[in-house]
Amino acid sequence: MAVKIRLRRMGAKKAPFYRVVVADARYPRDGRFVEELGYYDPTKEPSVVKIDADKAKEWIGKGAQPTDTVKALLKKEGIL
Repeated sequence: MAVKIRLRRMGAKKAPFYRVVVADARYPRDGRFVEELGYYDPTKEPSVVKIDADKAKEWIGKGAQPTDTVKALLKKEGIL
């Protein structure tokens, strides 16, 4: 099972809000997921990022691959 750490889009039209989730790569973007790690709100100024560092490190240790955007968020938070 190829597991990815990626963003799941929530919120209204023109007002995105994202949840950082661990999901199987075969599932759709907003489909089923394994675990929620945190959230990202780009509409606020400055943007709000809240990610559980312990869970993220645990999943990366198990082999989960973060997407490019999530990798940038993890670096910004000091997790990677």
